Amino acid sequence: MFYHDGQRELQDHFDSRRIADRLAETIRHSSFTTQDREFIASRSMFFLATASHHGQPDCSYKGGRPGFVRVLDDATLEFPDYDGNGQFRSLGNVLVNPAIGLLFIDFESPRRIRVNGRASIIREAALLAEFPGAQLLVRVQVSDIFPNCPRYIHAATQTEPSVYAPAAGYQPPEPEWKRMPQFAEYLPRKT
Repeated sequence: MFYHDGQRELQDHFDSRRIADRLAETIRHSSFTTQDREFIASRSMFFLATASHHGQPDCSYKGGRPGFVRVLDDATLEFPDYDGNGQFRSLGNVLVNPAIGLLFIDFESPRRIRVNGRASIIREAALLAEFPGAQLLVRVQVSDIFPNCPRYIHAATQTEPSVYAPAAGYQPPEPEWKRMPQFAEYLPRKT
């Protein structure tokens, strides 16, 4: 079932149940199209939604160079997790609740796609080596792919990738916050 009781209650209140059902029937799908694959491969960022085992939500920005998210087959994608602040809020949630949502946005065209599914954490060195700078991989078995109306997307232009985005043959600089004295003795040891 794509819609739950809370969504249905609001759809009924605003008389949008018919259009909600029609959208789910016509544009929602569970296999990546060629256009979906090309769109995701062109993105340098997405928003990641997860929830703890108690349902406590978390939303995170994930960025890299275009192509850092890979569609592996009709219903599977994976993306690297790069060194961050060590809290593992999103990926820690995945370990206890694999339900996941990804929102890809093109601020220039505009266009967006939601991808929902179940995630798992990959730690295999051979697979990690395919993603420069990755400390873990997240593999998502997709249940729903849902293009969204782009009308409220603000126009923005990407001018250059973050200097921190890993790439083959490139060593990103250490972020300034990791050089602050109040954190220095608490950072993970480099191996």
